Amino acid sequence: MKLQLKKLRKQYGEKCAVNNVSVNLTPGVYGLLGANGAGKTTLMRMICGVLKPTSGCICLNGKTMGQLGERYYTHLGYMPQDFGFYPDFTAREFMLYMAAVKGLDKKQAKRRTEALLHMVNLTEAADKKIKSYSGGMKQRLGIAQAELNRPAILILDEPTAGLDPKERVRFRNLISDFAKEKIVILSTHIVSDVSYIADTILMMKQGRFLLQEPMSEVTDSIKGKVWELLVDERTAAEYSRKYSVVNLHHEDGMVRLRMVEETAPERDAKAVEPGLEDLFIYHNGR
Repeated sequence: MKLQLKKLRKQYGEKCAVNNVSVNLTPGVYGLLGANGAGKTTLMRMICGVLKPTSGCICLNGKTMGQLGERYYTHLGYMPQDFGFYPDFTAREFMLYMAAVKGLDKKQAKRRTEALLHMVNLTEAADKKIKSYSGGMKQRLGIAQAELNRPAILILDEPTAGLDPKERVRFRNLISDFAKEKIVILSTHIVSDVSYIADTILMMKQGRFLLQEPMSEVTDSIKGKVWELLVDERTAAEYSRKYSVVNLHHEDGMVRLRMVEETAPERDAKAVEPGLEDLFIYHNGR
């Protein structure tokens, strides 16, 4: 399975939301990172056929979306950021409805519905109305419906937004289970979620890819640029205005700062191992 984006561009008047993006995707989990407005959702909607590119093309196994027609969508599972549930449906009713929309026959739809509701731990709540569900339960139902047709490409837009830490861990584990032998594109601005499950990082800024790197190598470019030091509160306030501070922690009347800078902000600063959050701040400013 190979998904290719070739010089993909989306223009809205004078604003270019996605600007000449190219990438080859093979099975694995891709963490699509970027600040709000970077172009992530626009890119994902083009991959899903919700938006038509201004120019460029999307190819699956060497054939364009136009050449494949409806066959393209049989390979696709999509969980948008704002998923449109029917609040008066039960989870089981909703899954069977989505299965019909995706062209599954009744026997297959029932089998997949029961298996997926069990997999996302919603079997006991399957006959409760969706309007009674918590945010985490709705998110789990969202990924279940995306998996109904056993897609080879799974697109997840901000799947952990608004979830508490326990639900986020549960959801990350679900994604890892579903990711076997698939192309999974996970868009988020919650950096820690990506760092646990992504094989490759795609970072966007102003509609372009800043980098496309394996998770194991993605922070190599900022080694020697992440610093920690202990300062008083007045100095901490001054440094927070002057430098790119990733984190600060109060310790016995002092403040421990973590910063991303090309050179040491002062002689006592100690270089530390960089993380994905440091990389995000390095490329996206203070």
